[in-house]
Formats: sequence, C-alpha cells, structure tokens
Amino acid sequence: MRTFSGIQPTGRKHLGNYIGAIVQWVALQERGEAIYCLVDLHATGVPYEPSGLREAVYDTAATLLAAGLDPDRCIFFRQGDVHEHTELCWLLCAVTAYGDLTRMHQFKEKSATLGRELVSASTFVYPVLQAADVLVYRANEVPVGDDQRQHIELMRDVAERFNARFGETFVVPEGRYPSVGARIMDLQFPDRKMSTTGGSPQGTVYILDDPATVAKKIRSAVTDSGTEVVRAPDKPGISNLIDILAAVRGVAPDEVEASFNGAGYGAFKQAVADAVVDYLAPVRERYEELRADAAALEEILEQGAEKARAIASDTMIDVREAMGVGPVRVRQ
Repeated sequence: MRTFSGIQPTGRKHLGNYIGAIVQWVALQERGEAIYCLVDLHATGVPYEPSGLREAVYDTAATLLAAGLDPDRCIFFRQGDVHEHTELCWLLCAVTAYGDLTRMHQFKEKSATLGRELVSASTFVYPVLQAADVLVYRANEVPVGDDQRQHIELMRDVAERFNARFGETFVVPEGRYPSVGARIMDLQFPDRKMSTTGGSPQGTVYILDDPATVAKKIRSAVTDSGTEVVRAPDKPGISNLIDILAAVRGVAPDEVEASFNGAGYGAFKQAVADAVVDYLAPVRERYEELRADAAALEEILEQGAEKARAIASDTMIDVREAMGVGPVRVRQ
C-alpha cells in the first residue's frame, strides 16, 4: 500500500490542517509506504513573495516534523525538486477535459474573486498538477480533507482515461477522508471552513498559537442562545466545537454530547480550550527546535527528493513509452 499527500507551504497551518490532514499523515507512516510533499509549485499560482516562499517551506517542514513525520519512515520532500511532477502534468493535459477544469470549485471561487482576467492559468491547471503529484508515484491512497473530494474524483478520471487510451500505466487512487473532524469550521463564522487565507483571525486556531491565544479564541467562539451541547443544523457553532473535541479526544461526537449533557456552553467551551491547548503543545515546543536549523531541514528535504525521484523517474519511463514521447529509454 502506497500513500501520497501534499500540503501547501503557504500561510500558518491551523487546527483544521492538523486534524484533517497532518494527523492522518503521521498515522499512515505505519501502513505501507508513505510519500509526503510540500507543494511549492502549487503555491506560485497566486501572488506571493519569492523570498518568503522558501522560508514558508521551512516553516511547514518544521511543523510537519514536529507533528511526528519521520524521514526514516516516510519520503518527505519539496515538490519543486522533482521535475517529473511538471512533465507529467503537461502530458496528463492530453487526457483532461477542459469542461472538467471549468467546473472545479477552486477555479470558480478564484475567478469570482479575482475576475477571469486576473486569475492565473496555473490556477486553472492546478488540478492536473495535483493529479500528476499522485499518479507519478502510483499511489493507492490519498489522505486529504473532505473538501478535496472533487479533486480526487478528477485525478481518478484522468488516470482511467490515460489507461483506456494508452494502456494500463497508472494506479487509480482512492481518497482517504477522516471520519472525525473532516471539516473544521471557522470559530466566528461556522458556515465557513477554517482557513488561513479566507478565515477570520479570531476564528482560526493556528498550530503555533500560544496557549492563551488558543483558549481565548475557543472561549470566544460563536454559538447560539441555547445551552444544550448537541449537534443540530441550527447550531453550527456548537456542532463545530463538538467535532473539534471529538477529533482531539479521538472519540465519536456522540460521546462528547453525552459527556456534557446539562453542562452548559461555558463549561463546554473551557473543556474544548483545555483539550486543544494540550493537544497542540508538543508540536509547538518541538517546532521551535527544528525551525532553528534551516540547514538540517534542507538536508531532510533533499534526501527525500532523491528517494521520490527514483520512483517518479521510473513511472515517467512507462508514461513516455506509452505515449510515444521521446526516444526509447532503458531503466538504469
């Protein structure tokens, strides 16, 4: 079983990233072969500061390592170091429908925000590069947040179309979604996903927030006029806090509801705050030590890229052969 997933090295990572993706990554190191990537190429599709991108890569690398990624138990690398990703992206464009890309949520949202004249072509082709990220490693599973279902379905379609047209070349991957905490919402606007770029400052709990800040944000979370700690369509704020505590404790939301029966919102929010502070403390402490040594982080990423390149280059020999691109190549 081979697993692949990637994360953007932009912005500070928040509780939703941690619960929805990073915790899964750590656990999956024990299940077969795990490949994890910092997708710096994807980060270039929106305005950014070039000097800041490299620093953001190190920030994110240190965060993931602090959370429990182990370079001896997984392949951990920077996307831009493995050129096979971009080569395969271009070749997969041959079996990707223009209409499918126009229907992707991310492109539609960015087009609406920036306008068709300003949204980049790389934002449009983003899902194809994402498919290449996975397919070049012939991964069986892709652990992602629930909001990535559309992208997983597209990469499955692309793999199937390629195999049907050029012969069986790719593994058709499956999405792996967290059963608890799949979609952590903004604490101030619980109808929106928690987000670094589109979320509210007070509604986004960052992994590296100090304990007092984490506690204040959770205690200030928007709820409703009631007192009952239960999930319901008209109680999105409380439902979100229940999901957060369930994920942090590793229990079902029903158990959270039962344990706070009659407790009231004040006691419940304090319990959530205490649990999240304890949950994030080891990561925050370990991060400071790792981030201080950028040279060591770079060495880890370079070693991971070498391992990743060995797999990706092997796949590209088969892809080029199947498509009739370039000369016949012999594996070394």
